Amino acid sequence: MSDEVQPGDVRVRLDLSYDGTDFSGWAKQAGGRRTVQGEIEDALRTVTRSGETTYELTVAGRTDAGVHARGQVAHVDLPEPLWAEHREKLLKRLAGRLPRDVRVWSLTEAPAGFNARFAALWRRYVYRVCDRPGGVDPLLRNHVLWHDWELDVSVMDAAAKSLVGEHDFAAYAKKREGATTIREIFDFGVRRNLDGVVEIEVRADAFCHNQVRSMVGALLFVGDGHRGVEWPRKVLDARVRDSAVHVVRPHGLTLEEVAYPADELLAERQRQARRKRA
Repeated sequence: MSDEVQPGDVRVRLDLSYDGTDFSGWAKQAGGRRTVQGEIEDALRTVTRSGETTYELTVAGRTDAGVHARGQVAHVDLPEPLWAEHREKLLKRLAGRLPRDVRVWSLTEAPAGFNARFAALWRRYVYRVCDRPGGVDPLLRNHVLWHDWELDVSVMDAAAKSLVGEHDFAAYAKKREGATTIREIFDFGVRRNLDGVVEIEVRADAFCHNQVRSMVGALLFVGDGHRGVEWPRKVLDARVRDSAVHVVRPHGLTLEEVAYPADELLAERQRQARRKRA
């Protein structure tokens, strides 16, 4: 599938949310596993009466199995006649066809230069943890991790701040052949909300596979006193995986927001995002 919009097609932006509990991640997989991409593409094919034709989605951030999204963004290229025929009722028809754990909130014709993945300026994730001795509120159990040690949020916040900036995050990433592990973190902080849930929030231009969950694992070791505040930065600087850094369970993680530049800057942002950093 080309990154360019083909003549006769229109690029459509989708803003969507999903509860990742019962999904095997975003991306379609062999073997018939249930995925967010698969559900939306199937629904789109059905409501537009497209027969065997599947219009493939490109997403801002591929989430793993069990990870949730409140502010996910994707795009799909549709033939102009199909878009013209269905655009007025497409959103409501998708709502009637999609399962209840995934919702599309808006469908809009994308401006020139828009690409859900490469035009994004940043992604913002929040990982939620409960350290109450009694465990997690049953109504939040699919979205909040229980950590059975009391957490010092101020120390965790200081450790998170030490990872801000552009670095090689090889120590916190699952290496992929031919892919760089250099990323830039813009903000990284830890707070406790009024309900007592600890929220670990990070915003970056992009993330490596397992990066957020690995960094959260390091911060939890700091927060419960098993490691010092300087340890996450030492792990980063070593640039090799540390066996003490655990990839925490996915269900506490939510993609909250994806941001894009002004329309006239979209094409330039794509060019910047496609460069390989060294």
